[in-house]
Amino acid sequence: MFRYQTGVIVSSTEVGLKRSLSLRDLITYGLLFIGPTAPMGVYGVLDAKSGGAVALVFVVATVAMGFTAWSYARMAEAVPKAGSVFAYASAGLGRGPGFFAGWMIALDYLFIPSMAALFTGVATNALVPAIPVWLATGVAVVVITGLNLAGVRLAAVVGMVMLVIEIVVLALFMIAAIVVLAHDGPDRPWLSPLIGFDGFSAAAVVGAVSVAVLSFLGFDAIASFAEENTGSPRQVGRALLVCLTLAGALFVAQTYLGGLLTKVTPEQLAAHPADQGAAFYTMLHDAIGGWLGTIVTAMKAVGPVFSALVAQAAVSRLMYGMARDGQLPRALGRVSPRTRTPGVAVLVSAVVTMLIAVVAALRPDGLDVLSSLVTVGALTGFLFLHASVVGYFVVGGRTERTALHVVVPVVGVAIIVPVLVLASPLALAVAGVWLVVGIAAFAVRVAHDRRTVTVSQ
Repeated sequence: MFRYQTGVIVSSTEVGLKRSLSLRDLITYGLLFIGPTAPMGVYGVLDAKSGGAVALVFVVATVAMGFTAWSYARMAEAVPKAGSVFAYASAGLGRGPGFFAGWMIALDYLFIPSMAALFTGVATNALVPAIPVWLATGVAVVVITGLNLAGVRLAAVVGMVMLVIEIVVLALFMIAAIVVLAHDGPDRPWLSPLIGFDGFSAAAVVGAVSVAVLSFLGFDAIASFAEENTGSPRQVGRALLVCLTLAGALFVAQTYLGGLLTKVTPEQLAAHPADQGAAFYTMLHDAIGGWLGTIVTAMKAVGPVFSALVAQAAVSRLMYGMARDGQLPRALGRVSPRTRTPGVAVLVSAVVTMLIAVVAALRPDGLDVLSSLVTVGALTGFLFLHASVVGYFVVGGRTERTALHVVVPVVGVAIIVPVLVLASPLALAVAGVWLVVGIAAFAVRVAHDRRTVTVSQ
């Protein structure tokens, strides 16, 4: 059935992924992964850091992430394969860098569904204290695994329903906020979310942007579904850019309104870090009423399930692409003939997600620990992405727009490196251990390939 050919798995009866995702479906997946209300959890941190210019922070962060989105769009069009950064780095930099690009971004894709499931467990427990956090977390993992095994089309339809609900809840907040502002006026100056509460500070805004860009992590998962895209390869790039633009607009709108209705000052939030995490929800309760806070909490109990859904689907496509190329065990490259999904890869990622999420749910600091671990893998993958653009288009001589294909990746790297350096020591330590394991796995694979070639000769 299967045989190796210079390290690549070949099958005479290979079943491929089913092309069933439209432009709308791809955008839905990206927005679900990011979460339309992602800024709510970090609003207080950003408000304190930026001196109140939190809406401007998201304007700048959206532009900053645009460089990475552009690189993804270019590579998605040129290399329309499942595996995302792994496929791009393999094409632009070689098989070795491709392996490590896929290995490092897998760290992000494995921790994000665990963290999202834990968010669901925490919010569910807040609504129904009789349900333990670990139980709700485990049920969330089982639900997303069932949807992903059923097929990408069903998952996309269910995800679209959830996305509509999230946007409706966000619209409720915006309408209620506008009504309150029209009736009572703002608690802060009208332009303060854009220029700061007590004056503008470029350094403060830049410092906050380094945190805000993390709210966008996940839009890149769109590229993982390149082989399930019903349109041309260019459609994946359009979905990436549209998703980033829509998310940025939603983030700016909700933080602008929240900034006008927040009663405490940025200085007060800075002086009381313990109040920063709940700052947005405190604003909801004080300015609008507890009813909206309850609705938002209920949404937070369900919404992360679908972020985890996309994350699990993305990591399974990454495993599938790497296995098909001979970089991971070949079983991970098998596709179910019935559902046309990489079922083995989905189940493996589900087991890992379940273990990480439930163990974290049993720890009092589990959510904080997971939150610190989800960034390094993605940011490292982004560095490989930008290098791939230069390697594929410039070094490979595939474009006449050499300057553009150098400048955009260089700016993208310049944005990512400071964020990566500022990551928590724990996150960097875990990423370092993960890299060492990857080096060992790569060495084993290379030795195996050499033995295979020797035997075939």
